[in-house]
Amino acid sequence: MPLPTPPAAAHAPVGTRAPRIGLLGIMQPLYDDMIPGITEHQAAYAGRVAEKLSGVAEWTVAPPVRGRADAERAMRAFEDADLDGVLVVMLTYGPSLRVTRMFGGARLPIALANIQPDPAVSPSWDMDDMTYNQGIHGAQDTANAMVRAGLPFEVVTGEWQSPEFAGRIDRWARAARAVTALRGLRVGVFGYPMNGMGDARVDESSLLRKLGPEVEVIAPGSLHRTMAEIPGEEVADLMAWEDGAFEVDGRLSKEEREDHARMQLGIERLLEERGAGAYSTHFDAIGEDGRFARLPMAAASTLMAKGYGFAGEGDVLAASIVYAGHQLAGDGHFTEMYAMDFPSDSVLMSHMGEGNWRIAREDEPVRLIKRPLGIGGLDDPPTIVFRYRPGPATLASLVFLGGEDFRLVVAEGEVIDAPGLPSLEMPYGQFRPETGVRSCMDAWLRSGGTHHMVMNTGARAEDWKVLCSLAGIEYVRV
Repeated sequence: MPLPTPPAAAHAPVGTRAPRIGLLGIMQPLYDDMIPGITEHQAAYAGRVAEKLSGVAEWTVAPPVRGRADAERAMRAFEDADLDGVLVVMLTYGPSLRVTRMFGGARLPIALANIQPDPAVSPSWDMDDMTYNQGIHGAQDTANAMVRAGLPFEVVTGEWQSPEFAGRIDRWARAARAVTALRGLRVGVFGYPMNGMGDARVDESSLLRKLGPEVEVIAPGSLHRTMAEIPGEEVADLMAWEDGAFEVDGRLSKEEREDHARMQLGIERLLEERGAGAYSTHFDAIGEDGRFARLPMAAASTLMAKGYGFAGEGDVLAASIVYAGHQLAGDGHFTEMYAMDFPSDSVLMSHMGEGNWRIAREDEPVRLIKRPLGIGGLDDPPTIVFRYRPGPATLASLVFLGGEDFRLVVAEGEVIDAPGLPSLEMPYGQFRPETGVRSCMDAWLRSGGTHHMVMNTGARAEDWKVLCSLAGIEYVRV
């Protein structure tokens, strides 16, 4: 069945909107006397490149850069426009020292497109054609300047009119969107993190400096007060939407559903007010507070489906990478490895009740159930239950190594069409790594992969690799 669309929020995260990219074309005045009109000629070429790539991003094309002042002015305009990244195109040869200062202070992810107007050298070429197509040595000079500046950047060489080139730019643009979104991310943590869980701990200053996410601790009392302020009509609207979106368990009382709905709406309101695109709750922080009747399980599932990052147990690293998964590939899903199934060469994936139902199988209903749960010591939490959709999938775990060092551990594979587990009242599925359970788990553990992670549908390892390159963190594929 088609997956439902959650009610819109006033300030919902950007989700999977098209990347917004600036195109910076570089040349120099040297050729103006030799080829009158060359600036306009190459500006038109830059416009054709942007038009050809209109299906992968929204483009802002700067006037051709012909000197240092032009370059720095164009980059400031891109940054002021809140773009996600900058694609540099050599319109002719351009001396790198005219853009070195600009790249040294660049705040947006950069890609260097090593392209030229014509795909082939032709016997009909004259000196004008040579000049129009001489971007390669400008790319070399410019790339050298970026390397010497210590600037992470991506390089894409190819025929700019080809599908392969568009595919690589699409991958880079989505990675740029994710990196830029991380740099502005705020993660709300309700209460405190789980005691003793070491792989989720991170130096918040290091995280902020290296990747950008800022941690905002939100007192449970704020949630309790906000829940009480939610208008009754908003609660009724959410429940009515759930009636149409899910198969709702008849055992759920009106009181249970209203309390859950108030909790979901309260969490979302606080995230909007605090400017947070991701959050984490810990069952003890909610349970020990004494003012809540149940844990916000169903809330986490629908807020993930709306584009928020989420992780359990106060895990800021996992919440951040789930958010990045939304930006990079869409439908980021929080999960963990529960148990290995050696006969099927797969791992049972789940968590105690939270999951992005946008990755659910389409041949089974997504259910909202009354579900007993001893963890937290509270009343039964309404829980959204589904099985993962079979097909290609990718796992990614963000690892803090100390200091300014981070690593992303990535595994590609597939969700297999395994038999159902009728007694498992949680979102779940079985993931078969492409390298096999034994090899994948050996490498995952040796690499320090955490027990919380993001799952995305599709083969996304190369997407994550580009993100790591732009963010300046280590990439390990297992």
